[in-house]
Amino acid sequence: MLAGSDALTTSQGNTRRRVYLVILITALAVFVADHVTKWLVTERLPLGGQIWTNAPVSITHVVNRGAAFGVLPQFQWLYLIVAVIVVAYILLAGHRFGTTWYRQVMLGFILGGAVSNGVDRLFQGYVVDFINLHWWPVFNVADSAIVIGIVVAILTFGMHPGAPRQPAT
Repeated sequence: MLAGSDALTTSQGNTRRRVYLVILITALAVFVADHVTKWLVTERLPLGGQIWTNAPVSITHVVNRGAAFGVLPQFQWLYLIVAVIVVAYILLAGHRFGTTWYRQVMLGFILGGAVSNGVDRLFQGYVVDFINLHWWPVFNVADSAIVIGIVVAILTFGMHPGAPRQPAT
């Protein structure tokens, strides 16, 4: 039988593994969804091509060498560095913030989006964007995941998961 501190350490280790498992599975799902949709767009639609132009959401094949909204394309290296920092931070400190399932998923969304767009920038020098709302710049699945993750982080910032309370003595 484990001593009290050994049991606590084992429990913390299991919790940390579960947290990272959820984060990494979510990140992998975002990465795959992003790359599959980008591949479909590049295979089926020429650069600049559009489908469903009269729908509220259409598909428009564009490339983005800059940051959000194509801003500052000359700083490609900076966006890679930011992606590496975000990935490293989530991998090193994610267990501190991912104590509830929605925070784990939030971190997975941000991680998956950052890795996906980072890989594209590293190997292609740009990302493929294709989701066109007609009132917002064209974006992709990774961008969506990052924004959703950040919004959830902002909405849940300061919310503490229900920690077991010690009885008053």
